Amino acid sequence: MFFALGSALAWLTVVVVARTLRGGPYATFLAVLLGIHTLSSLEVFPAAGAAWPLFAYLQTAVFIHFALLIRPNLRGPLYRALVSVPGSWFVAMVFLSVPWSVARALGFHPWGAWLPFVLAAAGLVDSLWAAEDERHLSLDDTVVPSLRRHDSSGARDARPLRIVQITDPHIGAFMSVAGLQAICARAVARDPDLVLLTGDLLTMESQRDPAWLAAALAPLKAIEGRCYACLGNHDHEALATVETALALNGIKLLVDDLTVAQTAAGPVEIVGFDFVWRERAAHLQRVTERFPRTVGMPRVAMLHDPGAFHHLPTGSADLVLSGHTHGGQIGLLRLGLRGTVVSALSQVPDHGAWALGTARLYVHRGTGHYGFPLRIGVPAERSLLNIHGLWRSA
Repeated sequence: MFFALGSALAWLTVVVVARTLRGGPYATFLAVLLGIHTLSSLEVFPAAGAAWPLFAYLQTAVFIHFALLIRPNLRGPLYRALVSVPGSWFVAMVFLSVPWSVARALGFHPWGAWLPFVLAAAGLVDSLWAAEDERHLSLDDTVVPSLRRHDSSGARDARPLRIVQITDPHIGAFMSVAGLQAICARAVARDPDLVLLTGDLLTMESQRDPAWLAAALAPLKAIEGRCYACLGNHDHEALATVETALALNGIKLLVDDLTVAQTAAGPVEIVGFDFVWRERAAHLQRVTERFPRTVGMPRVAMLHDPGAFHHLPTGSADLVLSGHTHGGQIGLLRLGLRGTVVSALSQVPDHGAWALGTARLYVHRGTGHYGFPLRIGVPAERSLLNIHGLWRSA
């Protein structure tokens, strides 16, 4: 009874405060999200048994986390460790428990009530840690008539173009300034030809002060002239913050713009597309017409959303690098399978190598994540891409 009353009171308090301080839309969002969470958690709570104090603590962390998001701010490691991460984890676990909670509410005793706990625990590992790896992507001249996954094996160059892609770090609960700083420092240590940042650098918690993002990206200043960025959808929420932080670290932002990078592997055209919600085909057409191909010059494009890849005009890029999907975020990659929620529910490329026509797409699984508070079965990616055949395809 105490758990139910406390949860209901906390839900009401957070919604009222959100309505007062931030307005109706955000209050409605919290009312629905935390309402579903609260109802499901009440059905999960009896299964806690002797662990009920832990459940009470996690429930408290949930409401503190969302209450402080009413006035979002980037908080320290102790807060993240004690509130943000456990609260977010518990929200995800309870969300996964909804089918079991509904069954219990209807009087059934479903099997496997422990399964959401196991999935959420595994997801916490996928969300907080990522192994570094090195990948080889071989471009070829095969014309692929429809969008599909593409085998990237093939002839390898003695000197491939080496790229570190950083995408969707989403500085916030699961990605600290120090965490992204370490990722950038490691990228510099790998001595790539290019570091390409393909968008969504922030969350609502980290948008206020450009000093946070500037500090996180500071190691990249050591290889100024090799670092380029495009915008993702969340970057438009705090555009001045993103622009300032990139400029402070010598990272060239390409917004529907093109540059030629002089690399140790040879010169490369790099085009950065802005993120747009509507009329994507017309947008990509305008940009590519403004910057026609240079004969004999390979072109790499940064396009945050891989869902727009099939709108790219034929022959306008050899290789496109995207993010946005977080690799599908929930899927079976940990089991050695390719399937994810994104691939099951849409035709948007979710991760890895794809092809359409003579263009090739690589969808990075993301450096961080946002939205649903856990990765499950789809770990973050920290890879060095070796691009082969780029000059053959030019």
